[in-house]
Amino acid sequence: MAVGAGGTALLGGCSGGDDSSGASTEVSLERRMREGAVRDSEDLLERYDRTIAAHPDLAGRLVPLRASVAAHPAALAFVEPGRSDERKASPSPSASATATPSRSGEPVPPKAADALTELADAERSLAETRTVALAGAPGELARLLASVAACGAVHAYLLTSNPGARP
Repeated sequence: MAVGAGGTALLGGCSGGDDSSGASTEVSLERRMREGAVRDSEDLLERYDRTIAAHPDLAGRLVPLRASVAAHPAALAFVEPGRSDERKASPSPSASATATPSRSGEPVPPKAADALTELADAERSLAETRTVALAGAPGELARLLASVAACGAVHAYLLTSNPGARP
């Protein structure tokens, strides 16, 4: 899946710094991990936007999940130590779907059920990538990745469950 592909950057954190204390290495690793996680979240958000644009009848089901995904880039963004946190909200589904060209270039399946399955697969893949990345993440980032991965796993479940069905 294209969404999980960017997440592999989360796994391969090599030090590019020359600081022997390890402090700049940790910041550099955290920054790279956060930037990769933000890109992955933005790609997933774009996938939601394209799916909603292609299947407006699914908007009622997808918009609440999309809103959750839209919060992830700001939560995961790297903020330089000592700088204020100036995170921006993500655009609405309609604005983003029409204004943002597709980075992944993957078409949305014409059948709504297939589109939901593909979106669930993207959520699941990214959740798995983030779970694996926990092992190498610094404390606060590990907690954020765990939370965002759990959110993705829930989204995958909700996208594949039958809404309104009785157990």
